[in-house]
Amino acid sequence: MHTNAVAPGAGSDEILVVLTSLPDRDSAQKLARLLVEQRLAACVNVLDGCTSVYRWQDAIETVREVPVMIKTRRERFPGLQDAILAAHPYDVPEIVALTVHDGLPAYLGWVLAETT
Repeated sequence: MHTNAVAPGAGSDEILVVLTSLPDRDSAQKLARLLVEQRLAACVNVLDGCTSVYRWQDAIETVREVPVMIKTRRERFPGLQDAILAAHPYDVPEIVALTVHDGLPAYLGWVLAETT
């Protein structure tokens, strides 16, 4: 990202960081590319794998997953969620949206510009 543009009136509460995780790097990278291509996300970080421990259908599961951090604008969340659900192999994928309260104005403006 090489911009210093700041969107006029861009409030940081318009920006979300959405978290999900996928079973492997390939599916995580495919989802990341899809979201950016469709302007549902300005940036998607595909992180190194992690171990997740959770209860599913009365059993405790321990699996390797690839966490993904998605930066978007609040108004794009419904479409982003639909795209994740359509591409995700899990029955009930993690989709958690966190509001950004502060950030570098130039970066926040860039997120807004890229998700318009």
